[in-house]
Amino acid sequence: MNSLKIGNLTARVPIIQGGMGVGISLNGLASAVANEGGIGVISCAGLGLIYRNTAKDYMEACICGLKEEIRKAKEKTSGIVGVNIMMALTNFADMVKTSIAEKADIIFAGAGLPLDLPKYRTPDCTTKLVPIVSSARAAKLICDKWKSLYDYLPDMIVVEGPKAGGHLGFKSDQIHDPNFSLETLIPEVVKEVAVFEEKYGVEIPVIAAGGIYTGEDMYNIMQKGAKGVQIASRFVTTHECDADEKFKMSYVKADVNDVEIIQSPVGMPGRALKNNFLEKVKQGLTKPKSCPYQCLRTCDYQKSPYCIIVALYNAYKGNLDNGYAFAGSNAYLAPKISSVKETINDLMSRFEKAKTEALAKIKK
Repeated sequence: MNSLKIGNLTARVPIIQGGMGVGISLNGLASAVANEGGIGVISCAGLGLIYRNTAKDYMEACICGLKEEIRKAKEKTSGIVGVNIMMALTNFADMVKTSIAEKADIIFAGAGLPLDLPKYRTPDCTTKLVPIVSSARAAKLICDKWKSLYDYLPDMIVVEGPKAGGHLGFKSDQIHDPNFSLETLIPEVVKEVAVFEEKYGVEIPVIAAGGIYTGEDMYNIMQKGAKGVQIASRFVTTHECDADEKFKMSYVKADVNDVEIIQSPVGMPGRALKNNFLEKVKQGLTKPKSCPYQCLRTCDYQKSPYCIIVALYNAYKGNLDNGYAFAGSNAYLAPKISSVKETINDLMSRFEKAKTEALAKIKK
């Protein structure tokens, strides 16, 4: 298995742990993945709730929380640690500035097109900038805009397909359409990005994300041109994951029929595990009375069926009666809770097995 190079950074293992909020991937999980040679990712979504006792208001607590999480991760690992920042956050700019100031290795920006992300770079900035896209068109648009406005190109691009957990960058009728599958998207994005690589003499690795669960999945999608993979759900069922044990066990106990598409208050479809809370949502029993955090640009509490940040925070704390777990399409495959080391070793060994078997078929 080849290493993954992002400019002057090298991940020994081409595996990025996907950012999961609220609180699912913090410094514990991120540092553990980084220590195994992958790229660990802290999610900054909802940090103001987790760190609400550190500041006078939610927005300030988000900044304090992100600083603390990056610092803790850096104390635990000398590996690569990134931060996932959703464009939909009202404090997107503050989270980007804080990540750069604290010298996070990478910023992963998704849930919208981060067309102005390079403008936050400082003269001493060492942080790599990585957009998360769901089409070749979006990848081209970002490359064009960044180059023309900031003379900067993405250090890497993550392509998230419709089998991902959490919020999806697809319309409901596209989620099961093979024309929008990750297997279709990756070659399209690789082809588009290659134009910029050749024109400007740079390397922009394309990473595949969404529904990748096994080493065989890794091998198959990397044969389509991806230089690495982003995996989220698989890392939920690890000892080092920052979520409550009840959250992790909801994955272990789930079967294929428990994974469903929901309509999020953010205004996007999402993938989650069925539970009683989501049933109450469908029955209209979870209407929020106010919006104490103003955390999302696209959320109007007067029209929303529930407060998403509170629901996700409750789930992170193990209170699944008042929250729910986002999950990828293959999250139900988790047989037990294991360590990050065991998880990455299994992914790598199965990748090598798939590669060996494929080469054997070619020789025949």
